[in-house]
Amino acid sequence: MAAPPAPAADDLHQPLPRGEELLRVDDLSVDFPIKSTILRRTLGSVQAVSGVSFTLASGETLGLVGESGCGKSTTGLAVLRLVPASGGTIHFRGRDLTGLDRHELRPFRREMQIVLQDPFASLDPRLTVRSIVAEPLRIHKRVAGDALRERVDELLDLVGLSPKLASRFPHEFSGGQRQRIGIARALALGPQLLVLDEPVSALDVSIQAQIVNLLERLQDELSLAYLFIAHDLSVVDHTCDQIAVMYLGKIVEVGTRDQIQDAPTHPYTKALLSAVPIPDPTRRGMRRRILIEGDVPSPANPPSGCRFRTRCWKAQPICAEVEPPLVVPEGGDHPAACHFPE
Repeated sequence: MAAPPAPAADDLHQPLPRGEELLRVDDLSVDFPIKSTILRRTLGSVQAVSGVSFTLASGETLGLVGESGCGKSTTGLAVLRLVPASGGTIHFRGRDLTGLDRHELRPFRREMQIVLQDPFASLDPRLTVRSIVAEPLRIHKRVAGDALRERVDELLDLVGLSPKLASRFPHEFSGGQRQRIGIARALALGPQLLVLDEPVSALDVSIQAQIVNLLERLQDELSLAYLFIAHDLSVVDHTCDQIAVMYLGKIVEVGTRDQIQDAPTHPYTKALLSAVPIPDPTRRGMRRRILIEGDVPSPANPPSGCRFRTRCWKAQPICAEVEPPLVVPEGGDHPAACHFPE
């Protein structure tokens, strides 16, 4: 049966009511081949993402958290079709994106944008700020001439930068200002979904708070949905409605912000939370620090059963034999992939 035609650009651009499902990812997998350097033969594959599923509603934020190399950024890139998915489906506003070609994807590109981690590397040093922010508008032929200039000035003002700075180059700005430029560029086409790939991890702590506050204000004003990728649980605690914890390519626990912060059930989530600094000196020492021993296994050869079992202090023989499903445990209120949830 042929796939339904892509919706008209004008219909697709109409915002959804807050709380209505915008993005659905089902059983997403992303594998990268391992090739021989001499014969160019495929020797195996790296399972960067394996069986990831989640939903994101309009106007809400889903946080993807986990240590480096767990597949967070690859998941975000796969959602935007910037890396090919090896399996699973990605539905945006009810339409499966995984089988669309470049022409069919074009109207969806307007609605899904990304803010990259490094504000120093994500901006072209040869272009002025005006050219950088105007580039998406030129590519998609949305506006031109005086209207283009007015739109760029409006976007810069929206992110807290003076339009008078538009003739400068990226090297003349601080890290926080560059990230604001990147956010302005991502907002140029009026998207409904922003993938935020660790947008504050390269910034000073004081600047991090400013960018987080800016993102929250923009979400309220523009009804944006965020896929917020981070390794710092203290950051997502202030921004996310839902939190999904990833380990070695899989989601091991997912729940609301309060469920994850106050009642984590997966050992890996508990270990991550134990590493979050407590700013109140009178409460220091009240949380038991959990140190995870050993190294992260290779995603080219992940452990059988539960992928966290090689570093888990609760591991039993069944953990090596049976992969735990991501389900709500008995007496719990949110899903966790663990045979012995707390």
